Amino acid sequence: MNPKVDCFVSHSCYNNIIEKPNKKAGITVPRKVLERKPDWLKINLKTDENFKEIKSMMRSKTLHTVCEEAKCPNIHECWANRTATFMILGDICTRACRFCAVKTGLPTELDLEEPERVADAALQMGLRHCVVTSVARDDLTDGGAMIFAETIKAIRRKLPMCTVEVLIPDFLGREESLATVLEAKPDILNHNMETVERMSDRVRSKAKYRRSLELLQRSKRIAPNIPTKSSVMIGVGEEWDELLQTMEDLREVDCDIMTIGQYLQPSTTHLSVSKYYTPEQFAMLKEEGMKRGFKHVESGPLVRSSYHAHEQVKAASSV
Repeated sequence: MNPKVDCFVSHSCYNNIIEKPNKKAGITVPRKVLERKPDWLKINLKTDENFKEIKSMMRSKTLHTVCEEAKCPNIHECWANRTATFMILGDICTRACRFCAVKTGLPTELDLEEPERVADAALQMGLRHCVVTSVARDDLTDGGAMIFAETIKAIRRKLPMCTVEVLIPDFLGREESLATVLEAKPDILNHNMETVERMSDRVRSKAKYRRSLELLQRSKRIAPNIPTKSSVMIGVGEEWDELLQTMEDLREVDCDIMTIGQYLQPSTTHLSVSKYYTPEQFAMLKEEGMKRGFKHVESGPLVRSSYHAHEQVKAASSV
């Protein structure tokens, strides 16, 4: 018997459990050995002056980025190009999704000055497209919607030519919270499905597949001119036909943009990787998505929800 468990460590390698004889005890015990991941998942760890400057600025303004907190594999590329996804409402999430590396627990405070600091950082970076996301704050009555809205407004005041994309949680289905965010007029409303319907309860904590679809549908009803976007990560146990059904479901609620990326296990305590898709398979998924009417599909092994987000603005503007 040779059981194996896939486990990515900082997205650079994975461990397989193999049996190793223990001569003293006269038994066979499991041992971890390091193996290389697929070549197409290799990451260019480029730490230049832009990367160092952005990291220093984030710390000086007491800000968080999903790039760091979620251990995004593209952090060096994006920060080298002076792009980042701000994570507001703190760095402690009230949910414990099995795929996510963000810390979980009970947040202790709400920083009402955070929107201005995010806008200052975006101004200092000279951003033309700014992505704002957050941890889930189920402890707040509005789920943090007011802070989202104030952040959008602050960025608009300081960078009137900068487009703003928000990647929001489901707010536990509260329509009034969604309306609060949409009233601030983001350029793109993003909410991630994360996975196919069958896997949703296993992968996500508290979030519901149909509730996420309902949020995207409500967004189009409340603000039909604001493009919507969603993302799925693959390799958590889904089937190909289920991915195509998820595309169909997103198009049923008039979702405009879809991103698809490979799931990478952030630690041994997280959901293991069930399959590594090839670049050719990602290309096929992009083709399937475009055939179904998405305005844009970003699909690739290292694609994350905000990866190349600035390049999607043009596609979204045609909605």
